[in-house]
Amino acid sequence: MNSINILWKRVPSRKKLHCLKNLPDRNMQLKKNGSGKKQFTYKNSGVDIDAGNEAVNLIKKPVMSTFNGNVLNDLGSFAALFSFDSTKYINPVLVSSTDGVGTKLLLARQTGLYENIGQDLVAMCINDLVCCGAEPLFFLDYIACGKVYPEKIEIIVSSIAKSCLLCGAALVGGETAEMPDMYARDDIDLAGFAVGVVEKEKIINPSLVTEGDLVFGAASSGFHSNGYSLVRKIINDKKINLDSGAIGRKLMEPTILYSRFVLGAAENGIEFKGIAHITGGGFYENINRVLPPDLDAAIEYGSWKVPDIFNFFRNAGNLELNEMFRVFNMGIGMVFIIAPGSGGRFIEFSKNSGVQIFQIGSVVKGSKKVLINNFNGK
Repeated sequence: MNSINILWKRVPSRKKLHCLKNLPDRNMQLKKNGSGKKQFTYKNSGVDIDAGNEAVNLIKKPVMSTFNGNVLNDLGSFAALFSFDSTKYINPVLVSSTDGVGTKLLLARQTGLYENIGQDLVAMCINDLVCCGAEPLFFLDYIACGKVYPEKIEIIVSSIAKSCLLCGAALVGGETAEMPDMYARDDIDLAGFAVGVVEKEKIINPSLVTEGDLVFGAASSGFHSNGYSLVRKIINDKKINLDSGAIGRKLMEPTILYSRFVLGAAENGIEFKGIAHITGGGFYENINRVLPPDLDAAIEYGSWKVPDIFNFFRNAGNLELNEMFRVFNMGIGMVFIIAPGSGGRFIEFSKNSGVQIFQIGSVVKGSKKVLINNFNGK
């Protein structure tokens, strides 16, 4: 649970800091006793318990705002207790997922924009859960850093809590670990863990997909949380200036949370045969995961508008389209496979959902591959 080897007592601070750069350092000088000998403390070894306690107090309110009647523990427990209503299910199956934000965090440090990074963490885990048809139940986070800055921890955890609320999940616990020497002072890393539940007979799996099914894509907000090692390589080699703001802000757009949209569509009678979260590996390494061995997904390039930010980095890095589709989501954050008869209802449902969808292809005979039609790969 949350702290620096303290428990989770993890709140809007006295002031909101939306751009965290050059935060003040805390004094870690070695003290001397009366004999002139150096006195070693946990603080002058790099771990500030007081800063950890301050961070814990700052995040208490947003975390507790996610608690519902299923959360049985308070913030001081050594482990989280969660009881879901099993009477709602005939044969409930627990579904779990874990992920991180990756090297997008390096751009957060470079730009100072941390206010939405918690949404990336939640989305990378809970978007995966709903690919199986699961409803999210609860979430835990792990924050590792070289130095605890309470204001930064507060902004990140507040973003995590807000995102959990939007997904209907309780933020039941977490850990903040201050590890000098393991991480540089301004380094920070995030990992998340999500658990959901699905009725066994409603699990979405590749055996449901048949030839002739339609492929739809939900618009992304940009790069989401993948491909940033390539993005940063281009930025560094081409000396792209992020200080002007526009590009930096676009790169820090958070991953869209799709769970409410997916579960809402299912409640309105849309039967999903396959759902793929487009993360690392782009189109080629994600859509194929929801296909049976004898079918391909034929994607029609040009059936949606690729956002300008992708074209900007394609031109800046002289990238081939095949490489783009292999690394990035190309403006499609989640892919859905549904029966042809449900296409119209799915489009109609999406109009009032706030999520833009496109019909981007169909399922054809093949060998579990993703085909991008209408471009030559250059």
